[in-house]
Order: sequence, then structure tokens, then C-alpha cells
Amino acid sequence: MESSDDELIRRIRRDLADSYDEEFELDLEDRNLDEMADSGVDTESQQYRDSRRVYFRELFRLQGELVKLQDWVVKTGYKLVILFEGRDAAGKGGAIKRITQRLNPRVCRVAALPAPNLREQTQWYFQRYVAHLPGAGEMVLFDRSWYNRAGVERVMGFCTDEQYEEFFRSVPEFEKMLVRSGIKLIKYWFSVSDEEQQLRFLGRIHDPLKQWKLSPMDMESRRRWEEYTRAKEVMLERTHIPEAPWWVVNSVDKKKARLNCIHHLLQQIDYGDVEFTPVVLPPRQRHNDYVRRPVPSELIVPEVY
Repeated sequence: MESSDDELIRRIRRDLADSYDEEFELDLEDRNLDEMADSGVDTESQQYRDSRRVYFRELFRLQGELVKLQDWVVKTGYKLVILFEGRDAAGKGGAIKRITQRLNPRVCRVAALPAPNLREQTQWYFQRYVAHLPGAGEMVLFDRSWYNRAGVERVMGFCTDEQYEEFFRSVPEFEKMLVRSGIKLIKYWFSVSDEEQQLRFLGRIHDPLKQWKLSPMDMESRRRWEEYTRAKEVMLERTHIPEAPWWVVNSVDKKKARLNCIHHLLQQIDYGDVEFTPVVLPPRQRHNDYVRRPVPSELIVPEVY
């Protein structure tokens, strides 16, 4: 007969397994995209199952290290900024999701700024980004960043030649100031091939859960592939500085790109283990005069499932 302790351990393990289901759900989402795009992947083969097993094992291990990094950032008051740049559908969002998935959103937050409004267009270009920079003990991931000016704004004609050149004069000094202020700045460019981007766009077109990711701007960026390539090459050449170098992630294979990016990120910071006082769950206080009131039936959500 199962003891109460055995039952408690079983329930804790089941809850832990449930917490990992989010990643499996995201993986199923990726598999559906691949299948609809007729990628030719045999999802039933032993090789495919083995590769998935390795992916999840390494992902969970790396996410455990990210939790250690987070604890160290809080303990030491470290300030970390990570920029994620790349073409549409290059895999930036998927990598950001896996980095932040197990972390405290009060410590690690994502800044994904929309197009500037009329007032922001009259401000110093970097001003709206400065508001999202971290304080001590914080990590900020920019899902696209001030490098919009060197990419989409340049290609789509949203900035003048003078503004474009001023950006390249200013950005090295701006980033050097960030580093001198104590911010660790890491810049990633997610590199995807022409053919792979086309495949992912087709997948989004045919997936009703992902159609929201496509915008007229995305369609136009697809048409202007070569212009974006030239803009990217200029950007990397003119803003790759010792204080904040660029790192290029090969993202043709999304799963490998996530693992490689997280592994590389962890190598950039000399973090260590943080000692914690053992947590002991206190006994709950009980009072003889307390009687729990029943919840009115009209307030209860129907249990359809």
C-alpha cells in the first residue's frame, strides 16, 4: 500500500513533468510547421527520436545553467543586455523564449519595442531604448534593438541618409558608454538562408496559429532580400567593436541555433554558484474557529474538460 510520503513524492514528480510540457508543446508547434512545409523529416525514425532526446536533454541542462546565471546576476548586482537581431523568421523569438522560459520575469525581461510614435520620432534616437536598460541585478533581452535604423529603416526608407550616417557615428560611442557604466552588452545576429526563410514564411502562411506573425512589412522584406543583405553587411562591418562585438548564430536549424546561442551566452559571463539558505516549509497555522465558506456556484468556471 502506498504511503502518504510516497504519494506526495509521486505528485511532486508529476507536477515537475507538467512544468516541462510547455517545451514539448513548443516543439510540437515546430514539428507542425516542418510537416506542413513538406520538409521530408521522418518523425518516426530512430534518428529523429534520438536527436529530439539530445535536444531536450541539452536544453534543460542549459536552462538550469541560466537559472544559476540569474541567481548570480541578482546576488552580484550584474547588469546584462543581450541584443537579438536578424531577418524575419530567423529564429530570434524562439531563442528568446527558451532563454527566458525558466527565469524570473522580474529579473530577466524582454524589450520588444513597436515602431516609434510621432513623439518618439522627434527624440534622440536612442532615448526610447535607454528607458529599458537594466538596473543592478537585471537582465534585458532586446527582441530587435536600436539596430533597426541600420536594417529595416535603411532598407524601407524610414530614415534619411544623414540620420543613417549619424547612427553609425553615434552607436559605437553609445555602446562604449553602456559598457563603461557597468553594463555587459552582447549582440547576436541570427543568420538564416534564403531558402530556409522562404520555407518558414510558407509555414506561417499555412498555420492559422502563426499567421499573426506575418505583416505587409515581412512580405516586403522578403522581396528585398538582397537589400537587407547589403544593409546587414554594412552594419556588422561598422559596428563590430571590441567593447561590444557581434556574434553570428547559424540559425538554419532552429534547435541547434537555440542550443548554440545559450551555450555561447553562458560562456561570455564568469558567473558562479550562489549559496542559499536551505528552504524549510513552515507548518500551516490552524485555528479552531475558522470555517471555510463554500464558493457560490455561479462563480465557478464550468469544468468542460
